[in-house]
Order: sequence, then C-alpha cells, then structure tokens
Amino acid sequence: MHVSLLILVLAAVLIASGIYMLLERTLSRIIMGAVLAGNGINLLFLLAIGTPGTPPFEGSGALEAMSDPLPMAMVLTAIVISLALTGFGMALSYRSWQLFGHDEVPDDGSRRLVERHRHEVIEKVGFEADERRKEREHARLEEEAEKARANAREDADDDISDDFTSDEDVEQSPTESDSDEEETP
Repeated sequence: MHVSLLILVLAAVLIASGIYMLLERTLSRIIMGAVLAGNGINLLFLLAIGTPGTPPFEGSGALEAMSDPLPMAMVLTAIVISLALTGFGMALSYRSWQLFGHDEVPDDGSRRLVERHRHEVIEKVGFEADERRKEREHARLEEEAEKARANAREDADDDISDDFTSDEDVEQSPTESDSDEEETP
C-alpha cells in the first residue's frame, strides 16, 4: 500500500490546528477547529483506502483491483455530519452575538464558586480536616466491601437452588420434531 507523506503531514497539521482552535474561547474559532479537525480525519480515511482501483461495481473488473467503498461512505457521512454541526454552531454563535455582542463562551460561575468555597474551608479548618474526611470515606468504603463479601458468603451457602424443579421433573409433550426422530430408525 502506497501512502503519500504529503497527505499524511497535511492531515496531521489539520488535526493539530483544529484541536488547538477547539480549545479557544470563542464559538467561531471552536466551529473552525471542528471543521479543520474533521477535514484532517477525512483525509486519514481517504488514506485508508490505499491505492485507487476500479469502481466497486459487479462486473467492472477483478475483485482484487476494486477500491474499498466503505472509507468513501464514511467520509461522505462525516461531511454531512460536519455540515450539520457547522450550521448548528454558526446559529449558536450568531445568537450569542445578537444577545451579548460577542461569541465568547463564559466561565461556569458555579464551578468556580464551589472550588473557591472548598479552598476557603480547607484553609479555615485546616488540612487535617480534609485528611480526616478522606479517612472516613475510605473506612465507609471498606465497611461496604465487607458487607458485600458477607452477603456473597451467605448466598453461596444458601441451597435455594434445591427448591426449583429441574427439567426432568416437568412432563414434556412430544413435538413434531420428536415424532420425526422416532420414525427415522
């Protein structure tokens, strides 16, 4: 299989720049990053095809000389999904521009407040309180594990399976296949 180094490098550059842009804070750059990364991945799918061959139609040539249609179908599907994602992202970006005058993704304020409160409590009460909490959590997990092991031992000792009837105890009516097997000898 012959792989073009230029296409491989181009795919790597597209994916790398797309991931870099996905990490930005503005929606327009996030959208462009998704498009670039998607195009790089599509190039990798096209590299997976290998050397181009004859069209994959019945009777158009030898089976070994035909191209694999699956990577092409996956690229076509990825293009359609990328188009839908781009349209949706652009609509979000435009609406954000209308409402706020910019398309920057804001920070999650509640997460920052929770982290700030946690650090204040640790500073106020001390590092020992956090360590004691971890020790209590570890002890609670150990107790739950011991209970689970005890329940497993009790279940192993229980002979409830003796109460069930086996298929030998149930009267079975003959079926058509049983009557055919009896007539063949």
